[in-house]
Amino acid sequence: MSATLNAITPIFLIIATGYLLFRFRVVGETVWSAIEHICFYLLLPALIIRTLSRANLGDLPVFDFVLVLLVAIVGMAVILISTHALVWRRYPESGPSFSSIFQGATRFHGFVAIAVIGPLYGDEGLALAALALAVMVPPLNIISVIVLSVYGRSDTPPNFASVAKKIFSNPLIIACVLGLGFNLAGIPDILFDTIEIVGAGGLGLALLAVGSGMKLGQAARHKTLLLIGVTVRLVGMPAIIILMSWLLGLEGLARTVAIIAGAVPTAASAYVMARKMGGDAELMSSIVTFQIIVAFFTLPLFIYIAEQL
Repeated sequence: MSATLNAITPIFLIIATGYLLFRFRVVGETVWSAIEHICFYLLLPALIIRTLSRANLGDLPVFDFVLVLLVAIVGMAVILISTHALVWRRYPESGPSFSSIFQGATRFHGFVAIAVIGPLYGDEGLALAALALAVMVPPLNIISVIVLSVYGRSDTPPNFASVAKKIFSNPLIIACVLGLGFNLAGIPDILFDTIEIVGAGGLGLALLAVGSGMKLGQAARHKTLLLIGVTVRLVGMPAIIILMSWLLGLEGLARTVAIIAGAVPTAASAYVMARKMGGDAELMSSIVTFQIIVAFFTLPLFIYIAEQL
């Protein structure tokens, strides 16, 4: 447990530093936007390409790992939608709030997952984390758009061509494809070294950007929904992955990485999607912020559980 805390604490200290830099206007909002942009489009894709291009994928239980993640996503989605149909349908205005809780429970923060897994489990762990991104991002984007279209305030029907375009132009997905391609075909040392240098600068900046997006002043307006949004993600999702891993026989490092992917906070981009597609953006912002704070306590617990299984 102490090794886990030693690896995780710097991550949350960097996030807190990003929040303080934004809060006291040491770094302006336009600069943060640029930092997030370069992390998303260049630095983190470089880290993923570097990791996958020389990973020994033959030693990884790829099929079982992918199956556990996909079944967990579908299972959580079914539970949430069924619960809404049985309980929340009596409240006609609950749709936008439900859509934000749904995003908060199902999506995951790739920046934080990679930052946690790398120091603890090295390149093999990072390779699994990159695979988790490749597996989870496309279906989660599709499901989130459908849920927001059904439950959000917008009257505009979902544009699936637009959704597909966003998924296939996602730089993290492209990085996974390139990394796997280089893994099969080989990558020259000069190109690998260049990508490695670029990717090395990604995690610190990405975590500072995560901190800059935290908003602490909005939580009091929706305490009950916030509690649900935080608990379902940080406790419910890793619990489902543990159950699926047991049922499907996933073990070892792959199981641990899958549990971490389920236990990290939701994606910060969920707020943007909620705002643009008629979700409860204010609730979504609070869920993103407080999941990051609470994950400092829950994430080490689930890593410990994963390593003891």
